[in-house]
This record gives sequence, structure tokens and C-alpha cells, in this order.
Amino acid sequence: MTKSDFVDAIASNKNLPEMSKRIANVVLDAVFEILGKAIKKDKKYTVPGFGTFTVRKRAARIGRNPQTGKPIKIPASKTVTFKPAAAFKVTL
Repeated sequence: MTKSDFVDAIASNKNLPEMSKRIANVVLDAVFEILGKAIKKDKKYTVPGFGTFTVRKRAARIGRNPQTGKPIKIPASKTVTFKPAAAFKVTL
């Protein structure tokens, strides 16, 4: 699903009859901005019934350049992981 599809789904939701696509796009951007700030600040964010976003650290490691096969150093980094809630897993 693309962002455009997501905005269309929000705008056409029967529970939001007055929601335009423009407003739905603004709301979606705001939700993701707030979500990103919350994850950055607390290193974790839980959406009840959906799942938990968590910041994880990745250690530095040695990888391979796929074109040349030479070893390269991959620096340590941080990433966000998602663990679905049990209630959400049941719906999949």
C-alpha cells in the first residue's frame, strides 16, 4: 500500500464522512511525525492492540561488497523494529 492509497482509505472511511484527501494527508503526516518523535525520545512506542516500535542498536560488523566481494566495515547503527501485538497477530 502506498501513501496515496493510505490517504485514499482514510478519506473514504465511512466513519469520517467529512474528511478530504488533503486533510487526510495532513493528519497522516502529523501522526507519523509524532510517532517518530515519541520513538526517538522514549526509545519505544506502543500502540495498544497493534504493536510496539522499539529502537535497537546494531553492532559494527564486516560485510561484503556484492560487486567485488571485498570485505567492508559496516559501522554500528540504530534501527527501529516492530513487534505486533497478540491481538493483531490473530487478525493476520
